[in-house]
Amino acid sequence: MRENRLDIATALHQFVTWLVDIVHQLGYIGIFIMTFVESTFVPIPAEVTMIPAGYLVHQGKMEFIPALIASIIGTVGGSLFNYWIARKYGRDLFIRYGKYLMMTPAKLTKLENFFYEHGVISTFTGRLIPGLRHYISFPAGLAKMKLSKFIIYTGLGGGIWMAVLLGLGYYIGENEDLVMAYLPMAKIGVMMLVAVVALFYVVRARRRAAAVKQVEVTTVTTTTIDKQ
Repeated sequence: MRENRLDIATALHQFVTWLVDIVHQLGYIGIFIMTFVESTFVPIPAEVTMIPAGYLVHQGKMEFIPALIASIIGTVGGSLFNYWIARKYGRDLFIRYGKYLMMTPAKLTKLENFFYEHGVISTFTGRLIPGLRHYISFPAGLAKMKLSKFIIYTGLGGGIWMAVLLGLGYYIGENEDLVMAYLPMAKIGVMMLVAVVALFYVVRARRRAAAVKQVEVTTVTTTTIDKQ
């Protein structure tokens, strides 16, 4: 069992190394390919692409803005791949096999309704949360989130994370010890941003709901007085 795990780890390491070589050889096209793959359900962290790319920017072998744009296009492209799979096949698969994943039709409907109401904030923040960014496109596709909104907020969320990683690579370079020290701090900072955005969204949503309720109460009261 242990040997099998070592073989899998070795194969994954070789695969990641090969992908990093693509970035060095193909430049911006390599960044696009890597971020596209990373944004699908393949569990490859963006760090293995964007931090080396940031170091190449530091060396003058790449430009920051084109590298960032290539990464955003790749992120959106890979996310759209997941989105279309979920949109076209997801509901039928869940209805047929969802019971094995404890996903009943009722729960699926709740998920779709939730994303219908909160898809924008979920997509944006989901791209910034480790472990979730690879899969946030699936519920968006299931709920048939408006495509333009999905693209915009996937690009915004993904762009922030890619810019952070590029910055790390630029200022830290290829010093692995410093990368390992500062990367967790960068993740914490991004999670704090997610918390602030989510809090702002919740407060704003509650205020809007309260305002709508107040208007409804005022309308009912006015109608009652007019009838009297």
